[in-house]
Amino acid sequence: MDSELVESLKYDYDSAPLEKQDRAMLDFVIRLTEDATKIQKSDLDGLRSVGFDDVAILQITLIASWFNYINRVADALGIGRDAEDS
Repeated sequence: MDSELVESLKYDYDSAPLEKQDRAMLDFVIRLTEDATKIQKSDLDGLRSVGFDDVAILQITLIASWFNYINRVADALGIGRDAEDS
C-alpha cells in the first residue's frame, strides 16, 4: 500500500486521496461509530448512489460494528495497553 495514503488515512482521512466510493464508506462508518441511532435512509441512499448494493451496505455495517464492539471489549479489559496503564 502507498505509504503516503496510509499516513493520511491514519491522521486525517478527509485529506487523503480517496475514490468517491471509499470516502462515502468511511463517512458512513464514522457516523455509525459516533452514533448509530443517527443513521438515516439518506445515509444508506448515499452509499447506494456511489455503487454499494444492500449486501455491501450490510457488510460495511457488520464489519464496522464488529470492530467497534471488539475494540470496546479490549479497552475495557486493558488489552493492548502497557502494563503500567492498566
